[in-house]
Amino acid sequence: MEQAFETVIGLEVHAQLLTASKLFSGDSAAFGNEPNTSVSPITLGHPGTLPLLNKKAVQYAIKLGLACHCNITRSNYFARKNYFYPDLPKGYQISQHTTPICVGGYVTVKTPEGEKKIVLNRIHLEEDAGKSLHDVNPYATCVDYNRAGVALVEIVTEPCLSSGEEAYAYLTELRKLLRYLEVCDGNMEEGSMRCDANISVRRKGETRLGTKVEVKNLNSIRNVKKAIEFESQRLIDILKAGDEVVQQTRSFDAVNGNTFALRTKEEANDYRYFADPDLVPFNVTTDFIEEIKSNIPALPEERIAVYTQKYLLPEYDARVLSEEKEFADYFEEITKHTSNHKAASNWMLGPVKSYLNEHGVAIKEFSLQPSSIAELIALTDEGKVNFSSASASVFPVLVKNPGKKAHDVAVEKNLVQDADKSEIINWVDQVLQNMPDKVSEYRKGKKGLIGLFVGEVKKVSRGKADPKLTNEILLQKLKS
Repeated sequence: MEQAFETVIGLEVHAQLLTASKLFSGDSAAFGNEPNTSVSPITLGHPGTLPLLNKKAVQYAIKLGLACHCNITRSNYFARKNYFYPDLPKGYQISQHTTPICVGGYVTVKTPEGEKKIVLNRIHLEEDAGKSLHDVNPYATCVDYNRAGVALVEIVTEPCLSSGEEAYAYLTELRKLLRYLEVCDGNMEEGSMRCDANISVRRKGETRLGTKVEVKNLNSIRNVKKAIEFESQRLIDILKAGDEVVQQTRSFDAVNGNTFALRTKEEANDYRYFADPDLVPFNVTTDFIEEIKSNIPALPEERIAVYTQKYLLPEYDARVLSEEKEFADYFEEITKHTSNHKAASNWMLGPVKSYLNEHGVAIKEFSLQPSSIAELIALTDEGKVNFSSASASVFPVLVKNPGKKAHDVAVEKNLVQDADKSEIINWVDQVLQNMPDKVSEYRKGKKGLIGLFVGEVKKVSRGKADPKLTNEILLQKLKS
């Protein structure tokens, strides 16, 4: 981007809440049902039907707000946002736009320049719209109302982001937070997390925001970054040519990597907001907030601090371990059975993570109990089995037979190392006697041959010689 200009970005994220039913009815909120089966007269907005607020959705919104350092609004009401579109069965959307349940707050992200707080304007509750399907019938647009009425939170930032990279970092952190709190699955491919980007550019030194464009319904974090980068350059080119930016709603073509106009942007007063007469205002009490606060799990930054300061792990280990709540929970269960925290981290980031990736399973579906990983750590710490054998030979057997004990598997596979010094001395002597030329080369300076000698002792002992003790004895013998 040209040095004379700067980009200003605000993001609006819609996150579907993991409630079993919709925001104002008992209809299923599950994804993937046959079209128009998760509907009722309430969802379809039939005359005489009355909405009823889902308490769990309110709890989830407050839970997210507390984790984002927001102020919680005590007196709340819902408003009608009026606009006509085929996927909106009532002709209006019920939203908290005018009185958000969470105000202010921030999400901290890491940037190349250091940490930055992405400041939030608000988080509010609203219902989702249905979905227009343009590829089912060649002659008409079809509408699926299953999604209509599903509980959403809209998370709105201040115009405080300055690049596609910052937006990428923020959305990655926000999705991690949503998943940690178990309020949204963050699955952008299924539409349960969607992002709109408000983008403007201005010359550096100016304080007034430029005319913005809104890029709608970006369905991946990578596409948000690409759309911002493309649109920033497009707006700069317009200004450099001496033309005026037109306020528009645009969409992003992921195949071609460009944006295209959908319509000129409506103003807020076009929606004619007014309090919904069918929903009574609701109040949030201090006790209600405190109960929600007590159920918030340890969040990533808190865990990173524990892992680096208490467990003395490298920051890299701590960050990867804390990426997913279930993964971090599993690691912490291992630490209840072993004090070797670094070994626990090595197992999680090595064999366990490799297995999960290779087989496409989540940690919650992993067959092995954390205590079994602790048994493997104990085997290696005690010198009975080296890490290579434990990970390559014992671990796969335990995964297939989770009821077995690590030590028993090591014995069955004849992997238990013999730490008896006199027997190892005999094996070392045997190897050195059979390799006089290599011994001579080692003593003349080819110290790298020590690995060859260790490998030969391993062969002679059939893997039973403790590598550490073998190495010590070899060094002593080769000095003389």
